[in-house]
Amino acid sequence: MTVRDVLARTTGAAGVAAGLSLLARPGQAVARLAPEYPSDRLWVVRLLGARLIAQHAAVLAAPRPPVLRLAAGIDVLHAATMLPLVRSPRYGRAARISGAVAATYGAWASLA
Repeated sequence: MTVRDVLARTTGAAGVAAGLSLLARPGQAVARLAPEYPSDRLWVVRLLGARLIAQHAAVLAAPRPPVLRLAAGIDVLHAATMLPLVRSPRYGRAARISGAVAATYGAWASLA
């Protein structure tokens, strides 16, 4: 197994775990990480969790360069969409956390 494979699988496993957490227990995740996030928007957290599971399961199933590039692109796009929200009193902390995690995943996937 190459370093690229280990990095891809580690990132994939972390993404699936994060997605499962957000999908199964969005209220607990938000309460700990961004308590000001509106509870009536937890469906967005669940949607993000489902996307993370699907995306990172694909990386685990096929950790090849085309899949990794696609996953990196999705994460970089997600991080970019968080930028307009970083100063929001209600959504800022969640946007900063989500954007930073996505940017990190994107960087790791592009290195793999």
